[in-house]
Amino acid sequence: MTLGAAPAAPADTGRSDRSGGVRTALAGLTTRGRSFLAAGLAAAVCAYVLGQPDLLRVGMLLAALPLICAAVLFRTRYRVAGSRRLSPGRVPAGSEARVHLRMDNVSRLPTGLLMLQDRVPYVLGPRPRFVLDRVEAGGRREVSYRVRSDLRGRYPLGPLQLRLTDPFGMCELTRSFSSSDTLTVIPRVEALPPVRLAGEAKGYGDGRQRSLALAGEDDVIPRGYRHGDDLRRVHWRSTARYGELMVRREEQPQRSRCTVLLDTRGLAYHGAGPDSAFEWAVGGAASVLVHMLERGFSVRLLTDTGNSVPGEGADGFAGANQESADAAGLMMDTLAVIDHSDGTGLSRAYDVLRGGNEGLLVAFFGDLDEEQAAVAARMRQRSGGAVAFLLDSETWVREPLHRTAPPDPVKGQGERLRMLREAGWTALGVPRGTSLEALWRQADRERSGVVTAAGGTAGRGGGGTA
Repeated sequence: MTLGAAPAAPADTGRSDRSGGVRTALAGLTTRGRSFLAAGLAAAVCAYVLGQPDLLRVGMLLAALPLICAAVLFRTRYRVAGSRRLSPGRVPAGSEARVHLRMDNVSRLPTGLLMLQDRVPYVLGPRPRFVLDRVEAGGRREVSYRVRSDLRGRYPLGPLQLRLTDPFGMCELTRSFSSSDTLTVIPRVEALPPVRLAGEAKGYGDGRQRSLALAGEDDVIPRGYRHGDDLRRVHWRSTARYGELMVRREEQPQRSRCTVLLDTRGLAYHGAGPDSAFEWAVGGAASVLVHMLERGFSVRLLTDTGNSVPGEGADGFAGANQESADAAGLMMDTLAVIDHSDGTGLSRAYDVLRGGNEGLLVAFFGDLDEEQAAVAARMRQRSGGAVAFLLDSETWVREPLHRTAPPDPVKGQGERLRMLREAGWTALGVPRGTSLEALWRQADRERSGVVTAAGGTAGRGGGGTA
């Protein structure tokens, strides 16, 4: 950031452009400076009318003081560079992040009194302000503040503003940095216990058979040697052919698949805010995604619009060569800004699901009418196992948060649950205030036949650990 008459630096270096001119200096006069200027002009006029030379000198002094302060402050050649660092840059809703600000005086002159202010959205808290005393030439000052939001989203931080004032408080000039940062507030993730739900395979590693079992030595497809490869895997015939060290390829284990379907239709949810049904569904989807990635599944996020995340490869799943942390971060960033869709049905999601075997399907549905419940029931046909969490958002709006006993499912929701269970889903209603961990365990018990649902046991054998 460049202050005063020093040349401006490029915008990508994090330094501000200088806006010069007499108009800028006069616009920086404070209320005190404007009062002194007005009083001086009034005294000069009165002295001229009354013929009082002493009063004229007093008026000239009063008017000249704020103008001199503005001129001196404007011509100050401070060069101050600033930077911002977020710790962490991605934070769950309801948790705090710390913003670290660093100011460096890159000029050969010490600075005067500096007032530092950072722009933050109101949902993150009050706007932070700091007063920095004299910064020596080549010196550095570091300050920090905390931000917190109960609402997920992406929030801009900055640009950083620096205010210069004179010792008399007559003038105040503001300079802004050109750079800004973004804080991503992701949904809250609830830790889920490992349970056995029907899936495509038995987790991570019980995959495809070795091709070498049916192929001869000449059918081996080698690759170049990499640092750390076992020398016992060196393929000497290919090494002699290519003139460089070649090794046999490792067996690539097959990963079980899991699709998390999130119903985002605006008409399927009522209410808003961090305790609404839609926010519970978003947080539930985030928890299942993270949990399944940790269990070694290939996971994708699918919405009612038919869009999938992360979308790597033709099938849309997070491939085996993609790091779980990267896939989780990409999906969390998507869930941080996801909002209601304008769609009225689940047909687009059904079209995506019927294209292949989806492994385990975990769905979070809002209100379903009879037609959409039938579409959701047909989704079960292309999955190795299916678990549905059905939210009755009207119940969430009118019911208190804390209950002494679980509510009975309303008539409409009970009918939708029956339709899904008859189609093979493990379907559970979600009353307000229920944790996903408890429902996750209940789904496992129902699939194991321990708990009998209204339409009988909703269970099929097999599956991997989820």
